[in-house]
Amino acid sequence: MIDFKKNDGLIPVVIQDNYTLEVLMLGYMNEEAWNKTKEEKLVTFFSRSKNRLWTKGEESGNVLKVVSTHIDCDQDTILIKVKPAGPTCHTGSRSCFQTKFNQNFLFYLEQIVKNRYKNPTEDSYVNKLRKKGINKIAQKVGEEATETVIAALNETEKDFINESSDLLFHLIVLLQEKNISLKKIAKNLESRHK
Repeated sequence: MIDFKKNDGLIPVVIQDNYTLEVLMLGYMNEEAWNKTKEEKLVTFFSRSKNRLWTKGEESGNVLKVVSTHIDCDQDTILIKVKPAGPTCHTGSRSCFQTKFNQNFLFYLEQIVKNRYKNPTEDSYVNKLRKKGINKIAQKVGEEATETVIAALNETEKDFINESSDLLFHLIVLLQEKNISLKKIAKNLESRHK
């Protein structure tokens, strides 16, 4: 139960991309905005400057679709994981926090690969690789792993970064082929860390 009696009835709300886990913005909700958000599954804030409810994206179309909500231990802050329909910031950036890059791009890349599987196009490398089957996909992971080791031992840092990137990309394709998410891998790694 959220304690809307604190802070004059306005509760801070952290908005996080459900797939990349990147923090996208901070806003405020009163109880009415919270109820509307839960009902419509679109994030609605209480705009302090407009002094009214404001559904994010009501003008731009860049709405924030609610995936899950989480209330902190003091019941006075909300975390909402969302699927953004475009840039979140009014400046056109993906996040209101001007980080130089998406710190969790691997999760975003996983979604791109997943989309290539669902909506294949002829010019997509993922689609071409997928048509060759799991044996070829697994072989590519092995090739890229070998090239990464060679680069680590004998080549420049840039070469090593490029080969490591190729390895991770092909591993994500193999995981998609096997219908295993990065989240499952992360959970497995976490369970081993004791």
